[in-house]
Amino acid sequence: MQVEVGTIVEGKVTGLTNYGAFVELECGSTGMVHISEVANTYVTDIKDHLTMEQEVKVKVISVDDDGKIGLSIKKADDNPEAKEERRSRPPLKKRPAPIVWQGPKKAQADEPQSFEDMMSKFKKVSEEKMTDLKHSNEAKHGGGYSRRGGRR
Repeated sequence: MQVEVGTIVEGKVTGLTNYGAFVELECGSTGMVHISEVANTYVTDIKDHLTMEQEVKVKVISVDDDGKIGLSIKKADDNPEAKEERRSRPPLKKRPAPIVWQGPKKAQADEPQSFEDMMSKFKKVSEEKMTDLKHSNEAKHGGGYSRRGGRR
């Protein structure tokens, strides 16, 4: 008997590994259930869900040219509640929008500034930050002396 994709058959667990379980089907051939196809929940240890010689109902999800049979236990389950439980996950939390610099608050309240004024203030603040960063970097790397023996 040849196994066809989409059919649901009975089988017996003949081997357990870290990545899945081997199931001997009624027709005598053996297929593998990947760990992701065992249950509708995340499976860390397959031994929590399956045991050796356990009878299981599986759905054939793939048959390779070389005869390897891919099986699924969770797709063979006709329990719509389990499928609905998987679909009704809580939505992912969205991150808030990043805070964008709006300039000094008191300057906005007084009067609008020209582009040149804003640019000069930006340059001044930027140069101060770069100077502070350079000083802190030198302190971390030996106080300003290079490895070649001279002063930087």
